[in-house]
Amino acid sequence: MKSIKLGINLWSQGSDWPTLLAAAKRADQLGFEHVWMWDHLYAIFGDPNQEYLRGLHGPRRDSPGDQASSTRALRRGEHIPKSRADGEMVTTIDHISGGRAIMGLGGAWFEAEHRAYGLEFGAGFGERLDWLAEAVTAARILFDGGEVSSPEDGRYAFDHLRISPLPLQQHLPIMIGGGGERKTLRIVAEHADMWNVFGTPEILAHKDEVLRAHCTDVGRDPSEIERTVGCKMTIRQSEAEAERVRLALLERNRTPLSRVKDDLTFWTGTPEQIAETMISYRNIGFHTFIAELPAPYDVETMETLVNVVKPMARRPSRSEPSRPPS
Repeated sequence: MKSIKLGINLWSQGSDWPTLLAAAKRADQLGFEHVWMWDHLYAIFGDPNQEYLRGLHGPRRDSPGDQASSTRALRRGEHIPKSRADGEMVTTIDHISGGRAIMGLGGAWFEAEHRAYGLEFGAGFGERLDWLAEAVTAARILFDGGEVSSPEDGRYAFDHLRISPLPLQQHLPIMIGGGGERKTLRIVAEHADMWNVFGTPEILAHKDEVLRAHCTDVGRDPSEIERTVGCKMTIRQSEAEAERVRLALLERNRTPLSRVKDDLTFWTGTPEQIAETMISYRNIGFHTFIAELPAPYDVETMETLVNVVKPMARRPSRSEPSRPPS
């Protein structure tokens, strides 16, 4: 099996910058591969009007750079709705971090933030995915040193656009999030270096088959795309204690349990339970796990994941792929 890679997605709602930065530094010390933040405009769990720090721009223009320059080896990633893709900002972060930036793109889903900020939301998800395809194509060309002009019928109006300086990385990675089988996975096959998706092992095994078919159609080696699983971990020595901590974090983030009661991306349990769940995803080819952490950030889960769970998850599976612990 390939080695396990771990990332952290720090919920930037209900937090302050010193607390978030301290969590990123701790992730760096522990050996996580990368840290992620949202670049939404509102908080996306619970009350959208709670305090929120944007990933790219935030209340301080230097905030993402501060995080990038204050860590040693950690890669710096941004989950960016397609309508807010900012190649030059990601390039700046790449320079500040010494060549460790990742651009994460998706099709956008949060209509309320678009409406509040006067941003066009499109006629539906299909149209937004067409916009995403155009945006990611342009981003790849720009990062690689090319020039972009939009087609006459395009969503954007690029006119001989270039960026300078170029990223420090010769090939700045692009992550695409989502599992739509007709459009999203086609975009992943064509352009993504990393693919982030949520779901049970059974669902993701099917999605992976669809992605491989798209790769065949476009002449892409599917092994070039890193498969990453998104999850929300809370780890303790007993499942009951892990659940108590999870509920407290949800309350802290103004998120009623009713909003997430059917969300299987919450992995809540003992180190042994979490390791078995990770093994079930490794069995279908997913070796990178990006764990979302709500503020004020559960350091015990971070430490247990790296020091206890990761070594356990390296062992051969004792069971078939299973439903994540709840």
